[in-house]
Amino acid sequence: MEQLITRDLSVGYHQTPILKGLNVSLIKGELVCLMGPNGCGKSTLLHTLSGLLKPISGEIELSSKGPREKTVAVVLTEKSFHPDLTGWEMVTMGRYPHLDWMMKLQADDLSKIEQAIEQTGIAHLKDKRNQNMSDGQRQMVMVARALAQDTPILLLDEPTSHLDLNNRVEIMNLLRSLAHDQEKSILIATHELDLALQTADRVWLADGSGKLKTGVPEDLVLDGSLDEVFQLKGFTLKTGKVDHKLQSGKSVGLTGEGYAFLWTKNAVERTGIEVRQDSEIQISIEESNGKILWKTGSTTVHSIADLVAWLRKI
Repeated sequence: MEQLITRDLSVGYHQTPILKGLNVSLIKGELVCLMGPNGCGKSTLLHTLSGLLKPISGEIELSSKGPREKTVAVVLTEKSFHPDLTGWEMVTMGRYPHLDWMMKLQADDLSKIEQAIEQTGIAHLKDKRNQNMSDGQRQMVMVARALAQDTPILLLDEPTSHLDLNNRVEIMNLLRSLAHDQEKSILIATHELDLALQTADRVWLADGSGKLKTGVPEDLVLDGSLDEVFQLKGFTLKTGKVDHKLQSGKSVGLTGEGYAFLWTKNAVERTGIEVRQDSEIQISIEESNGKILWKTGSTTVHSIADLVAWLRKI
Protein backbone atom coordinates (compact mmCIF):
# COMPACT_ATOMS: atom_id res chain seq x y z
CA MET A 1 0.00 0.00 0.00
CA GLU A 2 1.31 3.43 -0.98
CA GLN A 3 1.43 5.80 2.00
CA LEU A 4 2.90 8.78 0.14
CA ILE A 5 2.78 9.55 -3.57
CA THR A 6 4.26 12.43 -5.56
CA ARG A 7 2.91 13.51 -8.93
CA ASP A 8 5.15 15.59 -11.20
CA LEU A 9 6.70 17.09 -8.07
CA SER A 10 9.38 19.77 -8.43
CA VAL A 11 11.24 21.04 -5.36
CA GLY A 12 13.71 23.84 -4.79
CA TYR A 13 14.00 27.44 -3.65
CA HIS A 14 12.87 30.76 -5.14
CA GLN A 15 11.07 28.94 -7.98
CA THR A 16 14.36 27.34 -9.06
CA PRO A 17 13.91 23.55 -9.12
CA ILE A 18 16.63 21.25 -7.82
CA LEU A 19 14.65 18.07 -8.34
CA LYS A 20 11.82 18.05 -10.87
CA GLY A 21 9.11 15.89 -12.36
CA LEU A 22 9.22 13.37 -9.52
CA ASN A 23 6.72 10.51 -9.59
CA VAL A 24 7.71 8.31 -6.67
CA SER A 25 5.95 6.60 -3.78
CA LEU A 26 6.65 5.35 -0.28
CA ILE A 27 5.30 1.85 0.31
CA LYS A 28 4.08 0.55 3.65
CA GLY A 29 6.70 -1.70 5.20
CA GLU A 30 9.69 -0.42 3.18
CA LEU A 31 12.91 1.28 4.23
CA VAL A 32 13.99 3.64 1.45
CA CYS A 33 17.36 5.40 1.27
CA LEU A 34 17.57 8.71 -0.61
CA MET A 35 21.10 9.08 -1.96
CA GLY A 36 23.14 11.27 -4.24
CA PRO A 37 26.04 13.75 -4.33
CA ASN A 38 26.13 16.88 -2.17
CA GLY A 39 23.79 19.60 -3.43
CA CYS A 40 21.54 17.22 -5.37
CA GLY A 41 18.45 18.16 -3.35
CA LYS A 42 18.10 15.39 -0.76
CA SER A 43 17.38 17.70 2.19
CA THR A 44 15.19 19.95 0.03
CA LEU A 45 13.05 16.97 -0.96
CA LEU A 46 12.68 15.87 2.67
CA HIS A 47 11.68 19.39 3.74
CA THR A 48 9.07 19.43 0.98
CA LEU A 49 7.65 15.98 1.74
CA SER A 50 7.41 16.90 5.41
CA GLY A 51 5.41 20.05 4.64
CA LEU A 52 8.11 22.46 5.82
CA LEU A 53 8.74 23.72 2.29
CA LYS A 54 6.17 24.33 -0.43
CA PRO A 55 6.62 22.50 -3.73
CA ILE A 56 7.46 24.57 -6.78
CA SER A 57 4.92 22.49 -8.66
CA GLY A 58 3.22 19.12 -8.55
CA GLU A 59 1.45 17.28 -5.76
CA ILE A 60 2.15 15.23 -2.64
CA GLU A 61 -0.62 12.84 -1.63
CA LEU A 62 -0.78 11.10 1.75
CA SER A 63 -2.93 8.01 2.26
CA SER A 64 -3.92 9.25 5.70
CA LYS A 65 -6.32 12.18 5.67
CA GLY A 66 -5.64 13.17 9.29
CA PRO A 67 -3.34 15.99 10.48
CA ARG A 68 0.11 15.82 8.89
CA GLU A 69 1.83 15.78 12.32
CA LYS A 70 -0.02 12.54 13.12
CA THR A 71 1.01 11.06 9.77
CA VAL A 72 4.62 12.17 9.24
CA ALA A 73 7.44 12.32 11.80
CA VAL A 74 10.59 14.18 10.78
CA VAL A 75 14.20 14.09 11.97
CA LEU A 76 16.22 16.95 10.49
CA THR A 77 19.80 18.07 11.05
CA GLU A 78 18.90 21.47 12.53
CA LYS A 79 19.45 21.98 16.28
CA SER A 80 16.01 23.36 17.07
CA PHE A 81 15.43 22.55 20.74
CA HIS A 82 16.12 24.78 23.74
CA PRO A 83 19.53 24.03 25.28
CA ASP A 84 18.08 23.44 28.77
CA LEU A 85 15.64 20.70 27.76
CA THR A 86 16.45 17.20 29.00
CA GLY A 87 16.53 14.13 26.81
CA TRP A 88 13.22 12.94 28.28
CA GLU A 89 11.57 16.30 27.60
CA MET A 90 12.73 16.30 23.99
CA VAL A 91 11.43 12.78 23.39
CA THR A 92 8.15 13.77 25.06
CA MET A 93 7.60 16.42 22.38
CA GLY A 94 6.92 13.61 19.94
CA ARG A 95 3.60 13.01 21.73
CA TYR A 96 2.29 16.59 21.49
CA PRO A 97 0.28 16.02 18.28
CA HIS A 98 -1.67 13.31 20.14
CA LEU A 99 -2.56 15.37 23.25
CA ASP A 100 -5.81 17.19 23.93
CA TRP A 101 -6.11 20.86 24.86
CA MET A 102 -5.00 20.13 28.45
CA MET A 103 -1.63 18.86 27.11
CA LYS A 104 -1.47 16.15 29.78
CA LEU A 105 0.40 12.93 29.05
CA GLN A 106 -1.75 9.83 29.46
CA ALA A 107 -0.62 6.28 30.19
CA ASP A 108 -0.42 5.43 26.46
CA ASP A 109 1.74 8.50 25.82
CA LEU A 110 4.15 7.56 28.59
CA SER A 111 4.31 4.02 27.24
CA LYS A 112 5.20 5.27 23.73
CA ILE A 113 7.88 7.55 25.19
CA GLU A 114 9.49 4.80 27.25
CA GLN A 115 9.32 2.39 24.32
CA ALA A 116 11.11 4.89 22.05
CA ILE A 117 13.78 5.50 24.71
CA GLU A 118 14.33 1.77 25.12
CA GLN A 119 14.45 1.11 21.36
CA THR A 120 17.15 3.73 20.84
CA GLY A 121 19.10 2.88 24.01
CA ILE A 122 19.13 6.41 25.40
CA ALA A 123 17.94 5.79 28.98
CA HIS A 124 21.21 7.32 30.19
CA LEU A 125 20.29 10.59 28.42
CA LYS A 126 16.84 11.08 30.00
CA ASP A 127 18.11 13.63 32.53
CA LYS A 128 20.93 15.07 30.45
CA ARG A 129 20.40 18.58 29.10
CA ASN A 130 20.50 19.29 25.39
CA GLN A 131 23.41 21.73 25.74
CA ASN A 132 25.53 19.03 27.40
CA MET A 133 24.92 16.36 24.78
CA SER A 134 27.31 15.44 22.01
CA ASP A 135 26.04 15.69 18.44
CA GLY A 136 25.71 11.92 18.34
CA GLN A 137 23.72 11.77 21.57
CA ARG A 138 21.40 14.53 20.41
CA GLN A 139 20.87 12.68 17.13
CA MET A 140 19.77 9.55 18.98
CA VAL A 141 17.34 11.61 21.08
CA MET A 142 15.85 13.10 17.90
CA VAL A 143 15.29 9.63 16.47
CA ALA A 144 13.60 8.60 19.74
CA ARG A 145 11.34 11.66 19.55
CA ALA A 146 10.25 10.66 16.04
CA LEU A 147 9.55 7.11 17.20
CA ALA A 148 7.49 8.40 20.12
CA GLN A 149 5.38 10.38 17.64
CA ASP A 150 4.23 6.97 16.33
CA THR A 151 3.37 7.94 12.76
CA PRO A 152 3.00 5.66 9.71
CA ILE A 153 5.65 7.70 7.83
CA LEU A 154 9.13 8.65 9.07
CA LEU A 155 11.40 11.06 7.18
CA LEU A 156 14.98 11.31 8.43
CA ASP A 157 17.81 13.51 7.19
CA GLU A 158 21.21 11.91 7.85
CA PRO A 159 20.08 10.09 11.04
CA THR A 160 23.45 8.35 11.39
CA SER A 161 25.61 11.48 11.16
CA HIS A 162 27.91 12.05 14.16
CA LEU A 163 27.42 8.43 15.27
CA ASP A 164 30.11 5.77 15.64
CA LEU A 165 29.94 2.59 13.58
CA ASN A 166 28.14 0.54 16.23
CA ASN A 167 25.39 3.15 16.65
CA ARG A 168 25.11 3.71 12.89
CA VAL A 169 24.46 0.02 12.36
CA GLU A 170 22.06 -0.06 15.33
CA ILE A 171 20.00 2.86 14.00
CA MET A 172 19.77 1.41 10.48
CA ASN A 173 18.77 -2.00 11.82
CA LEU A 174 16.19 -0.39 14.11
CA LEU A 175 14.64 1.60 11.26
CA ARG A 176 14.59 -1.48 9.04
CA SER A 177 12.89 -3.46 11.81
CA LEU A 178 10.28 -0.70 12.32
CA ALA A 179 9.51 -0.66 8.60
CA HIS A 180 9.12 -4.41 8.35
CA ASP A 181 7.58 -5.30 11.72
CA GLN A 182 5.31 -2.26 12.18
CA GLU A 183 4.70 -1.61 8.46
CA LYS A 184 5.95 1.96 8.58
CA SER A 185 7.15 3.80 5.50
CA ILE A 186 10.62 5.17 6.24
CA LEU A 187 12.67 7.46 4.01
CA ILE A 188 16.27 8.26 4.97
CA ALA A 189 18.54 10.77 3.26
CA THR A 190 22.02 9.35 3.79
CA HIS A 191 25.62 9.24 2.59
CA GLU A 192 26.11 5.81 4.19
CA LEU A 193 26.45 3.89 0.93
CA ASP A 194 27.73 0.69 2.53
CA LEU A 195 24.91 0.52 5.10
CA ALA A 196 22.26 1.51 2.56
CA LEU A 197 23.27 -1.33 0.25
CA GLN A 198 22.84 -3.81 3.09
CA THR A 199 19.67 -2.51 4.74
CA ALA A 200 17.52 -0.56 2.26
CA ASP A 201 14.60 -2.20 0.49
CA ARG A 202 14.74 0.50 -2.17
CA VAL A 203 16.98 3.40 -3.14
CA TRP A 204 15.96 6.78 -4.53
CA LEU A 205 19.07 7.89 -6.41
CA ALA A 206 19.51 11.57 -7.34
CA ASP A 207 21.93 11.83 -10.23
CA GLY A 208 22.57 15.58 -10.04
CA SER A 209 20.52 16.34 -13.17
CA GLY A 210 17.29 16.93 -11.25
CA LYS A 211 15.90 13.42 -11.68
CA LEU A 212 15.51 10.43 -9.36
CA LYS A 213 16.16 6.86 -10.37
CA THR A 214 14.58 4.27 -8.11
CA GLY A 215 15.24 0.58 -7.63
CA VAL A 216 16.43 -2.09 -5.25
CA PRO A 217 20.09 -1.56 -4.26
CA GLU A 218 21.38 -4.65 -6.05
CA ASP A 219 19.87 -3.62 -9.39
CA LEU A 220 21.40 -0.16 -9.11
CA VAL A 221 24.80 -1.75 -8.44
CA LEU A 222 24.59 -4.21 -11.32
CA ASP A 223 23.34 -1.72 -13.91
CA GLY A 224 26.11 0.75 -13.00
CA SER A 225 23.79 3.53 -11.76
CA LEU A 226 25.50 3.92 -8.38
CA ASP A 227 28.97 3.86 -9.94
CA GLU A 228 27.91 6.52 -12.44
CA VAL A 229 26.53 8.85 -9.75
CA PHE A 230 29.21 8.46 -7.09
CA GLN A 231 32.21 7.83 -9.40
CA LEU A 232 33.96 5.90 -6.66
CA LYS A 233 37.74 5.91 -6.81
CA GLY A 234 39.55 2.74 -5.82
CA PHE A 235 36.40 0.92 -4.72
CA THR A 236 34.37 -1.55 -6.76
CA LEU A 237 30.70 -1.71 -5.84
CA LYS A 238 30.12 -5.01 -7.61
CA THR A 239 32.56 -6.73 -5.25
CA GLY A 240 32.13 -4.38 -2.31
CA LYS A 241 35.90 -4.15 -1.94
CA VAL A 242 38.73 -1.67 -2.29
CA ASP A 243 40.83 -2.20 -5.41
CA HIS A 244 44.39 -3.32 -4.61
CA LYS A 245 47.38 -3.01 -6.90
CA LEU A 246 48.61 -6.54 -7.49
CA GLN A 247 52.29 -7.44 -7.52
CA SER A 248 53.36 -8.67 -10.93
CA GLY A 249 53.60 -12.45 -11.13
CA LYS A 250 52.73 -13.14 -7.48
CA SER A 251 49.79 -15.39 -6.69
CA VAL A 252 48.67 -18.03 -4.18
CA GLY A 253 45.85 -20.51 -3.97
CA LEU A 254 43.66 -20.75 -0.87
CA THR A 255 41.75 -23.74 0.46
CA GLY A 256 39.38 -23.30 3.37
CA GLU A 257 35.92 -22.12 4.32
CA GLY A 258 33.94 -19.71 6.45
CA TYR A 259 35.13 -16.45 7.95
CA ALA A 260 38.74 -17.61 8.18
CA PHE A 261 38.84 -18.07 4.39
CA LEU A 262 37.18 -14.69 3.69
CA TRP A 263 39.49 -12.71 5.97
CA THR A 264 42.59 -14.57 4.79
CA LYS A 265 41.69 -13.77 1.19
CA ASN A 266 41.15 -10.13 2.18
CA ALA A 267 44.59 -9.93 3.83
CA VAL A 268 46.38 -11.64 0.94
CA GLU A 269 44.83 -9.34 -1.66
CA ARG A 270 45.53 -6.27 0.48
CA THR A 271 49.18 -7.34 0.43
CA GLY A 272 49.06 -7.14 -3.36
CA ILE A 273 49.06 -10.87 -4.08
CA GLU A 274 46.47 -12.37 -6.40
CA VAL A 275 44.39 -15.29 -5.13
CA ARG A 276 44.24 -17.82 -7.97
CA GLN A 277 43.40 -21.47 -7.51
CA ASP A 278 45.87 -22.66 -10.20
CA SER A 279 48.82 -21.00 -8.46
CA GLU A 280 51.93 -23.05 -7.72
CA ILE A 281 51.78 -21.93 -4.07
CA GLN A 282 48.84 -23.46 -2.23
CA ILE A 283 47.79 -22.48 1.29
CA SER A 284 45.33 -24.54 3.30
CA ILE A 285 43.38 -23.04 6.20
CA GLU A 286 42.74 -25.62 8.90
CA GLU A 287 41.44 -25.79 12.46
CA SER A 288 43.17 -27.75 15.21
CA ASN A 289 42.08 -27.79 18.86
CA GLY A 290 39.96 -24.68 18.33
CA LYS A 291 42.84 -22.75 16.73
CA ILE A 292 43.28 -21.76 13.09
CA LEU A 293 46.43 -22.81 11.21
CA TRP A 294 47.72 -21.80 7.80
CA LYS A 295 49.79 -24.47 6.05
CA THR A 296 51.82 -24.44 2.85
CA GLY A 297 54.26 -27.26 2.18
CA SER A 298 56.40 -27.70 5.29
CA THR A 299 55.54 -24.25 6.63
CA THR A 300 52.80 -23.67 9.25
CA VAL A 301 51.89 -20.27 10.70
CA HIS A 302 49.47 -19.43 13.48
CA SER A 303 48.14 -16.00 12.50
CA ILE A 304 47.30 -13.96 9.43
CA ALA A 305 50.04 -11.52 10.43
CA ASP A 306 52.62 -14.32 10.24
CA LEU A 307 51.15 -15.50 6.94
CA VAL A 308 51.44 -12.01 5.41
CA ALA A 309 55.02 -11.71 6.68
CA TRP A 310 55.87 -15.06 5.06
CA LEU A 311 54.19 -14.10 1.78
CA ARG A 312 56.21 -10.90 1.58
CA LYS A 313 59.41 -12.93 1.63
CA ILE A 314 58.56 -15.30 -1.20
